[in-house]
Amino acid sequence: MKHFKTLLALAASLCATAHAAPLRSVDLLLSGGSVYSGEVAPPQIADVGVRGDRIVFIGDAKRAHIRAKRTLDAKGLVVAPGFIDAHVHAEPELDSPDPQMRQVTRQIMQGVTTSIIGVDGEGTPDIAQRLKAYEAAGVGQNVASYVGFGAVRRLVLGESARAPGAAEVEAMRMHVARAMCEGALGLSSGLFYAPQSFAASEEVIAVAKEAGRRGGLYDTHMRDEGDSSVGVAASLEEAIRIGRESGAPLHLAHIKVTNGTRGDGSAMQGLVDMIEAARAAGQPVTADQYAWTAANTGLDSAVIPRWAQDGGREAMLARFDNEADAARIRSESKISMPLAERVLVNNAPGQPAVVGKRLSELAKDWGVTPIEAAMRLLKVGEVGAALFVMTEADVRVAMVRPWVMSSSDGRSGGHPRAYASFPKLWAEYVVANKILTPEQFIHRSTALPADSFGLQDRGRIRVGAYADIVAFDAARFVPRATYVEPRLLADGVVHLMVNGQAELVDGKPTGVLAGRGLRKAPKVGTCP
Repeated sequence: MKHFKTLLALAASLCATAHAAPLRSVDLLLSGGSVYSGEVAPPQIADVGVRGDRIVFIGDAKRAHIRAKRTLDAKGLVVAPGFIDAHVHAEPELDSPDPQMRQVTRQIMQGVTTSIIGVDGEGTPDIAQRLKAYEAAGVGQNVASYVGFGAVRRLVLGESARAPGAAEVEAMRMHVARAMCEGALGLSSGLFYAPQSFAASEEVIAVAKEAGRRGGLYDTHMRDEGDSSVGVAASLEEAIRIGRESGAPLHLAHIKVTNGTRGDGSAMQGLVDMIEAARAAGQPVTADQYAWTAANTGLDSAVIPRWAQDGGREAMLARFDNEADAARIRSESKISMPLAERVLVNNAPGQPAVVGKRLSELAKDWGVTPIEAAMRLLKVGEVGAALFVMTEADVRVAMVRPWVMSSSDGRSGGHPRAYASFPKLWAEYVVANKILTPEQFIHRSTALPADSFGLQDRGRIRVGAYADIVAFDAARFVPRATYVEPRLLADGVVHLMVNGQAELVDGKPTGVLAGRGLRKAPKVGTCP
């Protein structure tokens, strides 16, 4: 009887404690928004509660008696997982000593909370050091990085066009293996660019196997995206082969066709058919895309033959001054006056008078051919250019594929894609033309890249996920940057959280730098 009375007393005590317990609390509550999970599914009107760096509640906070230390009003707003930019050049900002630069304002104003860097073969093999430095200094983005084929090739071969020996291939492989064990997403390449363009497929496969065996991707800016060398179809065949033989899932950077000769979408449809055949055969293939009809690259990469770039910039300039080499460059150039009209100079340090002018315009002003105008520009310094070489029909054919995700390919500079890719995709292709549904736009910008790149607990609004969240006004989420004024920040993002901390409130940066380095775990047993 005494034991029974003790149990009754304990039960009564627990009951009284339960009734007296404080109501559940959260650190931050986004209240009353139209919440998209990241899946291709309809939204729900709900409150989203955050405690620490995680989402802990989704539902009706009042009914659930949730108390919040801070509440941000999201009524009438789209609430979604923070966007993941699948291909971006943010390193100059992230590496800056200036905390305002490391905020990467152009990204957060687009709703981006995670940036994928180290692309086009330029990712440092020192993954651990880079991500640790970002976390120590404080950055406004989560950051995940590839190790770059170009970076490791330069470490071993410099700028040389020659083929590596067996020991040199092994040295490149060891660089990639170490980077993968430090958390790299995989191996990226930029076979369009010298000196990576000098590598044979077999060399790339041998190096990419180190990523593949550890569960990493092979990401590539293909050897040719139009008809400047081997052709886009042959380049895609090569990329599919490298992915297949290396064992690495293939990811195609900024999928496009740059010859601009067909305006009916059939050029892109041919690539789509090849990719979907590979996928049907069991090979994992994905791609990212920015919704612009102008590319952006260095003028040398666009117009100078690759052999003339063997050895790097100084060697190229020496060939410009050699009469025989210069004559060969002129004779092999494909940059006619009609093509030169599609080349807009948008970045030329030390040559401000040429920025905003077409290459054709400069050639006429100087009384020379387009290739001679290009060589004249490059003798002064590095030159960036927007290339109007894609068609709207091709953009739309790729856009609707379920394996295509969102990216900007942006760097702070002369192309508006760095400042406006995500709002342009929303305003033009969701709202105005209804090529994508809101659910598709959000999925391709969140859950799809998170799953494809192995970013655990990112890319979704669900209990337990990291609180990377954007709240934007569907009517005001628009691009402002143009080719004339490329650095105008986007409008319409009202609130943005990175790892549970508010980096934007009421459309204004808070100065909080809550980003983290995201490391991909290698396959068990593949690293020391």
